[in-house]
Amino acid sequence: MSRTGRLLATTRAGWHSFLRRRTAVFFTFFFPAIIVIIFGALVQTQPTDGGLFTEPPGWYIAGYLAVVVLFTPLSRVGSEVARHRSGSQFEKLATTPLRRWEWLLAQTLVNTAVIGLAAILLLGLLFLATDATLVVSSATVLVVPFVVVGVALFCAIGSILGSLVDSQDGVIAASNGTALPLIFLSEAFVPADLLPAWLPLELSPLTYFTRGVRAVTYTSGPSEPVVPYLLVLTVFAVVAFAAASVLLPRTD
Repeated sequence: MSRTGRLLATTRAGWHSFLRRRTAVFFTFFFPAIIVIIFGALVQTQPTDGGLFTEPPGWYIAGYLAVVVLFTPLSRVGSEVARHRSGSQFEKLATTPLRRWEWLLAQTLVNTAVIGLAAILLLGLLFLATDATLVVSSATVLVVPFVVVGVALFCAIGSILGSLVDSQDGVIAASNGTALPLIFLSEAFVPADLLPAWLPLELSPLTYFTRGVRAVTYTSGPSEPVVPYLLVLTVFAVVAFAAASVLLPRTD
């Protein structure tokens, strides 16, 4: 079987495996709805001179997308790797022509499709439940590559966690322990001027995602260069994917 055939077959198998897990399907799409309902519709934004949730609703579009792009790949791919390890699936895969990076790429493609659908659902609910508006310009299309590269990055990080942590429960804990600090220290919901100046926000890859997406969805046009944000995010993704491919076990 050719490499393309292996990738397509593995991606198709991963997609059907996801659909068979009804609980996973439910919470994958229910989670964005809960985020919008709690933070967008119930808490809402109250523009004042300071504090949390005081920016205009449109400012938080990047943050809501960051939640989906961050949490879902980390937990899904991390748990998938842990499941494969506990079931000795990597030992079986080692007897096939499928390479580890091909398996990870197939998982990334599945998650890109799943999270793309979840992001569309989130945006639809956001515009229905809040006063947020999407500023459309020629640069708005860059949201798509930001989401794709962001998903690839956090799929890779999830895979690294799944390869290093001993159990599936441990992977979930490690995923949450990684995601929660990032979401609050990457300008997703808290502006940089409310955070201590000494915090190295530029070390978080999610910072480049939120800054880039915000630049093309909140302002009438990118007020600052957006492509460098995408390039830095891509570098993070490539390095993480390479590391994840190396760390995936051959045997269990």
